[in-house]
Amino acid sequence: MLSILNLFRIGIGPSSSHTVGPMRIARRFVVGLAEARKLDEVRRIAIELQGSLALTGVGHGSVDACVLGLMGWQPEAVDPDAVAALLASAGSGHIRLLRRHPIAFARARDITLACDIVPELHPNGMRLRAYGEGDKEIADETWYSTGGGFIASARQLSAPSADDLVTSPVRTAHPYSSGAELLALCESHGLDIAALVLANESAWQAEAETLAGIDRLVDAMLACIERGLAHDGILPGGLQVRRRAPELWRKLIASPTNETEVLLDRLNLFAMAVNEENAAGGRVVTAPTNGAAGIIPAVLRQYCHEGPQAREQARRFLLTAGGIGLLYKQRASISGAEMGCQGEVGVACSMAAAGLAAVWGGTPQQVAAAAEIGMEHNLGLTCDPVGGLVQIPCIERNAIGAVKAVNAARLALHSHEVPKVSLDQVIETMRQTGIDMSSKYKETSLGGLAVNVAAC
Repeated sequence: MLSILNLFRIGIGPSSSHTVGPMRIARRFVVGLAEARKLDEVRRIAIELQGSLALTGVGHGSVDACVLGLMGWQPEAVDPDAVAALLASAGSGHIRLLRRHPIAFARARDITLACDIVPELHPNGMRLRAYGEGDKEIADETWYSTGGGFIASARQLSAPSADDLVTSPVRTAHPYSSGAELLALCESHGLDIAALVLANESAWQAEAETLAGIDRLVDAMLACIERGLAHDGILPGGLQVRRRAPELWRKLIASPTNETEVLLDRLNLFAMAVNEENAAGGRVVTAPTNGAAGIIPAVLRQYCHEGPQAREQARRFLLTAGGIGLLYKQRASISGAEMGCQGEVGVACSMAAAGLAAVWGGTPQQVAAAAEIGMEHNLGLTCDPVGGLVQIPCIERNAIGAVKAVNAARLALHSHEVPKVSLDQVIETMRQTGIDMSSKYKETSLGGLAVNVAAC
């Protein structure tokens, strides 16, 4: 079991697996050197990005993330507005490891893109080596960015427990590893999914700390939307993609249309605002990834933002969505490099549908049905970003995913029959589909839109 406060992470764009993960890995590597009292011996660091990290690493900011990680910055702590200056300081022929130990450094020489290497354990591989005087090797480690900002060493991925956050068994009040177990626990204890997940969180922190952590996530999501609605301009990367959310927001305020169209417009622009911020390298919450970061905040902003019960509704929404997200993390993957976009936008849609169904008063069975519907109609969704950038089709895809999540919740609440397809069955189908999917469509930019749309 994992804490939902580890599933949702505050970080920076544009990618949880290609930006947040590599930054954490690079920092983990140099922290390990410091803990082993070897940092002062280091004269050179070499990083090799492998697989998907190499193929789309430039557009996803992986190289810059490695530089920031070597300097000791963490995704949740670094100021997005200061990143350009920090990177510039590392472009002068040297870098300060953990912001204290200077070494010679040139990114073109010391960070390489090994596009020809496809790691066996996970498509997002990183090999990090440290050298001392006379190029004597001090350390050689291989790590993997496993999606959603999670990282794991080669040893961890080869062992039964692959998550880097789990260093010892954690005993939760109501452990579950399947949707069927989750529903059975809800029924036997008379709890809804949000209450059960909240009880499980006590294994990591007190209830007040859990709720405070959820509140911080909610505030970060809403702040991201507000920033996205306020900033016009062209997104970085060379595709010349224009931010559209601010203009849509101004039009919506100036000329409201009928209720149905307003709902669609609001969901669309809230989701796009987040993913435009993400594409610009701004502060976002992985939900459960950066590429799919707009769906859950958009639904949250639309349905849990106003009124005296807004805070309680937002907590119920995220607790429920997180409880469903843990199933995908445990039973399949939330990595686009493993599952395609069904593992990112599909999972986010499923989580948002479940959370909204809970806010609308759905039973645990209806919540699970909403999650199943949300995923069922994202099965096979490919990840083929144009130019290796988290822009096309990612930004619009989040808007579509937010609308689809609301519709999935509505369909589930209108039905009182036992679904023909269970949540466990659709998660397993997603996993099998991801395994069968060609690597061209799994965050490599080697197929689909990435090769049929000019990236200039």
